[in-house]
Amino acid sequence: MSKKTKVNASILIIGNEILSGRTQDTNTNTLALWLNKIGVKVEEVKIIPDVEEKIVNSVNTMRKLYNYVFTTGGIGPTHDDITAQSIAKAFNLDYEIHKEGYKILEKYYKPGEFNEGRQKMIWMPKDAKLILNPTSGAPGFSVENVFCLPGVPSILKSMIGGLTNKIVGGDPILSKTVSLKTVESEIANSLTNVQKNNTDVEIGSYPFFHAGKLGVSIVIRSENEKKINICHDQILEFVKEKKIEIVNRD
Repeated sequence: MSKKTKVNASILIIGNEILSGRTQDTNTNTLALWLNKIGVKVEEVKIIPDVEEKIVNSVNTMRKLYNYVFTTGGIGPTHDDITAQSIAKAFNLDYEIHKEGYKILEKYYKPGEFNEGRQKMIWMPKDAKLILNPTSGAPGFSVENVFCLPGVPSILKSMIGGLTNKIVGGDPILSKTVSLKTVESEIANSLTNVQKNNTDVEIGSYPFFHAGKLGVSIVIRSENEKKINICHDQILEFVKEKKIEIVNRD
């Protein structure tokens, strides 16, 4: 895959606890920041419950649309952790004990601790490739372009470093932010014109309220630094004309 190739990904968050609001999803943020750095653009994020049919259908749709699919959640030892068997069904593969994974966990736990519940974590689709886990032993796995990671944020974060060499990205996605003391309605038309003049640059505006200040952050994103700078200069032009205060730039 050449460096000029645009590479994309989707993230599938699996878990009733996310949908109920009991647990806050931070894994999307972790994965998206990491993927942007290695030149993979996240184009879809979906949250679904621990329901086999929904997992199978979502994975089968996403893996055809995107270069990479990352799932989080549902690979632990409890009864509702059904991601691995659902992935096996999506790929029409046998669901079985992963021999290498078994050896890893057998060494990780003290004698007698590697019980039936924990052994559930090494049942995977046939011939799945392991994603090693330096934090808690239990590995994730991948099948073709689908990478299955745990839902616990600290564990997921510790595992993605080992994936960097397995993901082939394009040019890193760069960004520049200008934060203004204004409201979106005041800059909407000017920002639309800048976007029309820079169609291959992504421009987003995000209202904020911080330390008593109401404002808007404009985020410019592209693989091309020169294009970002051109766009940035055009934004600063109308900001100066309108005499809008710049709160921060990075």
